[in-house]
Amino acid sequence: ISIEYCIKDKPNGIAEAFILGEKFIDEKNVALILGDNIFFGNNFSLSLKSSLDFNEGAQLFAHHVVDPERFGVIDFDKEYNALSIEEKPANPKSNYAVTGLYFYDSKVCGYAKSLKPSERNELEITDLNKIYLNNKKLKVNLLGRGHAWLDSGTHDSLLETSNFVKTIQSSQDVLVGSPEEAAFHNGWIGKEELENIISKNSKNQYSQMLKKILT
Repeated sequence: ISIEYCIKDKPNGIAEAFILGEKFIDEKNVALILGDNIFFGNNFSLSLKSSLDFNEGAQLFAHHVVDPERFGVIDFDKEYNALSIEEKPANPKSNYAVTGLYFYDSKVCGYAKSLKPSERNELEITDLNKIYLNNKKLKVNLLGRGHAWLDSGTHDSLLETSNFVKTIQSSQDVLVGSPEEAAFHNGWIGKEELENIISKNSKNQYSQMLKKILT
């Protein structure tokens, strides 16, 4: 694969990504995922693929939590149209937290440029989402039962996430988040290419688990 990137020099807010990355987006629909968010669940890739099939507006992923006052909270109707977004509210309108996974149409770069810095001098992703909300163009995708969402932005939560991944891989004998497995199952690489990858790393546990995918 070929990866292009730009460097974010200062912590000016998540929404700045669409200003810095405008030349990469090139008036296309775009996904944003926060690098410290981990998602896991059956058929999760199907949810992602279905989120690509939209022409306008924005979609975000929400997860049920027991302590919504710690998160950005989304409220929505029976058709999953967003009704409100609140950041760490004292009296949450729902138990659904906004995760770090979003899909936006090509208007997002222009909207990001229109934002004003918040009190902490950042371009807030919540303010960007509120533009779509006010235009009645914000939809909600729910991470249902059996799906896990982990925010590994601290040392403790990173350890918890590592333990979660280890537990899943050990107890279910599956890989979590393997790019080689995803490439093989989607037909982006063939059996010979996967065998070549395995042969280069034949002595570690990861390659041993890749071998099981071939059989």
